[in-house]
Amino acid sequence: MDRGTEDVLDAVGPRLRALRRDRGITLADLAATTGVSESTLSRLESGQRRATLELLLPLARTYDVPLDDLVGAPRTGDPRIHLKPIRRFGMIFVPLSRRPGGTQAFKMIIPARPEPLEPTPQTHDGFEWLYVLNGRLRLVLGERDLTLPPGEAAEFDTSLPHWLGSADGGAVELLILFGTQGTRAHVRADPHRS
Repeated sequence: MDRGTEDVLDAVGPRLRALRRDRGITLADLAATTGVSESTLSRLESGQRRATLELLLPLARTYDVPLDDLVGAPRTGDPRIHLKPIRRFGMIFVPLSRRPGGTQAFKMIIPARPEPLEPTPQTHDGFEWLYVLNGRLRLVLGERDLTLPPGEAAEFDTSLPHWLGSADGGAVELLILFGTQGTRAHVRADPHRS
């Protein structure tokens, strides 16, 4: 085995231990989830056991990360990211974050329409932050009816009745961060102010 491969394999254990600790998972919990014994996981993390595909696949599934991330493989091939748009409610959502759980990021596109839609406010658990890239967004939030031009942002609790649409029938593009209830975006405009 060449030295480069040895170095990659030697770094797997510490990487796995750091990932487990960052996620706040015990060896016992990880063993129960993956079906790999606690002693094998401990030896793998300490470098006393070599990583094999049979051991790494259940770990990659449990941590929801690509196998390449577990072994620290150098990025190769096509650097382009091929995002799969989701069409819902007449809008297009392009997922920008890959890990389930926690805050999710989307690019949202509201297509142009000859006639703007009538608002149909909805509610659900969570918290949303949005930033308008292009077009004029109409945001109905409870009793408020707002128009946001490019460059404006909004943040709100999604348990309030809300609706997003085009203010003038033109296409609108925005970035959205959506988090579970209680998760809010933290934006600091001036890094020198506290």
